[in-house]
Amino acid sequence: MSEVVDQRALSVPDGMAGERVDAAMARLFGLSRTRAADLVSQGYVLLDGTAPGKSDRVFPGSLIEVSIPSTVDPLAVRPEIVEGIKIIHDDDSIVVIDKPVGVAVHPSPGWHGPTVVGHLAGAGFRIATGGASERQGIVQRLDVGTSGVMVICKSEHAYSLLKNAFRNRTVDKTYHAVVQGHPDPLEGTIDAPIGRHPKADYKFAVMADGRASVTHYETLEAHRFASLLEVHLETGRTHQIRVHMSALKHPCVGDLTYGADPVLAKRFGVERQWLHAMRLGFEHPDTGKQVEYESSYPDDLAASLETIRDAD
Repeated sequence: MSEVVDQRALSVPDGMAGERVDAAMARLFGLSRTRAADLVSQGYVLLDGTAPGKSDRVFPGSLIEVSIPSTVDPLAVRPEIVEGIKIIHDDDSIVVIDKPVGVAVHPSPGWHGPTVVGHLAGAGFRIATGGASERQGIVQRLDVGTSGVMVICKSEHAYSLLKNAFRNRTVDKTYHAVVQGHPDPLEGTIDAPIGRHPKADYKFAVMADGRASVTHYETLEAHRFASLLEVHLETGRTHQIRVHMSALKHPCVGDLTYGADPVLAKRFGVERQWLHAMRLGFEHPDTGKQVEYESSYPDDLAASLETIRDAD
């Protein structure tokens, strides 16, 4: 988390002689005792030039120097223009974008990189205020490592309707994935609940007590080492395609988090999971007409697919 530091220094008056350093700091700098103790334990305090313990005592004339970090809210939206985000469609209700790899949809704890909502704010887009402050207008998400088409709502009406459309599974979500090996059968449906991985909270897994998750796939191309699949999501769980394909023992090429072969990934020049959101179809919230938006493969995925084809 980035921080702005406020530097302060004060001498201990006679009336505070013998007090603990955290208690003296609380009175001198207007801090809570807990905050003062935290600053001492985190190394932000010097007492006569030396880092004290929070229970050390102060003497008249002692110099207390403190650096008070003003922590930045990790969920605050930071307006900035993000290179690589393309606007596919824009009207009064929605904006459809082509998200590049390496961009999160919205701020989250631990993520310090660029975000879609930050880009839209930086580019002057006004988006719906529905949802939590850091993800206002967001009705769907793509992983940081997944590229492709997604929609963000600009009006409250659009947010309400599209939120329900995603919830009621009436949105057509089409992905392309290159997976290791050849799924058997070549087309099918994976109906397996997904929950938080029991041993790694950054991962998900097929779990008996997970949330219902349904993935439909068909093989478009079968190559020597890998297959290109078209995938339709009936549900929209976090990491759904990655988890389901890994459970079939056919992880997305390059998806080291979910068991992909790093040697194969390197051979085909894949530095992230080979997964791209190709098409998004839904009923437009204003016109009621069915609309569809599409994204082509980004350069890195297109190049690796050609390498896979050439390896036959």
